[in-house]
Amino acid sequence: MSMIHLSSFILCLTGFAALAVAMDRPQHDLFGRSLPGPATLALRVGGAVSLLGALGLLVSWQGWGLGLVMFSGHTSLGAGVVHGALIVRGRWAARPN
Repeated sequence: MSMIHLSSFILCLTGFAALAVAMDRPQHDLFGRSLPGPATLALRVGGAVSLLGALGLLVSWQGWGLGLVMFSGHTSLGAGVVHGALIVRGRWAARPN
């Protein structure tokens, strides 16, 4: 696995994590409350910038044709990992002690 693939995947992972935490339900699940509006906006912008950075990295490396295909794969994997982590965290918190 090349460093560009790893860097792009990490950008996608952090981007989707930021976008997930920017939503109300995960905020309540993780923090027990809603975050202030500026914090939520910062998470949304940071998530979008992270995803755009991954897109730019892959497109500059492989061109638009293959770069978009790689970006699609990295975003799918990143979103799946974040979604799975939220599910596992929710089940972990709901289990009886």
